[in-house]
Amino acid sequence: MRLTTHQIKGDTPSSSFQIPVYECGPVQAETVIYLQAGMHADEHPGMMVLHHLLDQLEVADAAGLLKARFIILPVVNPLGLAHLSFHSHAGRYHPVNALNYNRGWPDFAALIASESDITDKFGDDAAANRSLVRDWLQSWLAAQTPHSALEQQRHIVMGYALQADMVLDLHCDDLALNHIFTVPQNLPEMQRLADWMGSAATLVAEDSGGGSFDEVWSGMWISLARRYPEAAWDAPVISATLEYRGQQDVSDAQGFSDARNLYHFFCEEGAIDEAPTITRPTAPAATRLDACDIVRVTQSGLLAYEVSLGDEVKTGDVIATLIQLDGDAPARTRHPILAGTDGVVFTINQMKYVWPGVSIAKIAGQTPLESRTGYLLED
Repeated sequence: MRLTTHQIKGDTPSSSFQIPVYECGPVQAETVIYLQAGMHADEHPGMMVLHHLLDQLEVADAAGLLKARFIILPVVNPLGLAHLSFHSHAGRYHPVNALNYNRGWPDFAALIASESDITDKFGDDAAANRSLVRDWLQSWLAAQTPHSALEQQRHIVMGYALQADMVLDLHCDDLALNHIFTVPQNLPEMQRLADWMGSAATLVAEDSGGGSFDEVWSGMWISLARRYPEAAWDAPVISATLEYRGQQDVSDAQGFSDARNLYHFFCEEGAIDEAPTITRPTAPAATRLDACDIVRVTQSGLLAYEVSLGDEVKTGDVIATLIQLDGDAPARTRHPILAGTDGVVFTINQMKYVWPGVSIAKIAGQTPLESRTGYLLED
């Protein structure tokens, strides 16, 4: 297990941050697997999962069982860890520019098309094309001069993720069951991971519209293959956002179990030369992200849920009641909030006071919804 600590100069005098990067497995391994947690720094279950996974991988590494090189950033967003205010932690948005830390990552295929001189060198050797792209992007990154702390942090993270054949970004929701966001081209690998995770929903979209970290890496290869169809291309990088339940679901026991299930997945994928010690369970099949109903409220009030996580609902079912806190009869008037699709409720809210536009539940359905186009993410 090798540890490298990267220094980030803060945006204010005398401030600085650190990103720890662990690597294990053969340095020259053909397959590179990248994992990170805490991109949204107020989402802590993934950090606990990687804490335990590091221990498990170190044992396997010492026994010579690792066939892939693992790159693990268990605390990928130290900037967000510092966002403390009035005994609360809010690490989802950068306070300087309000950017969601998991949005607006670069479109590398467009960058290559517009700024590189390598596109006319793409040929019928897929491995050579992949090396060309990665070498150019590494050179492009090396030529950049990041100034702000956020730019420095992203620069470090991209340099590692660019090397990987699998990119897994660990997150969580508010109150939730395990679920996955990925691109359809990543199936069936992500279906197997969904099985191991016990995922209640695997939601697929080629482009969810937000430039999320995980989509950047698979999306680059999908886009290059479409831009240059005469050239040979391997399957895209396998990448996904893994949502480990809700923000309060942090414990040693749960983290160890989730890490062990990830370990079993890597065994099954051939990254670890060891057989899983249990039989892989079966999770629901993947569904389209545009079939997921993100239920929002149109006024402020107090929520009373009529459903629980994992409940199956039908279109028009009441999933919650909103108690209006103003108007002619404040704290007396009740409004039903209805499901917009048939499916399973896999997220709800911890905070029960809500305001216009707030999402209060997500329902994984089977049928694409007319309202779900363009930007498909919650925020």
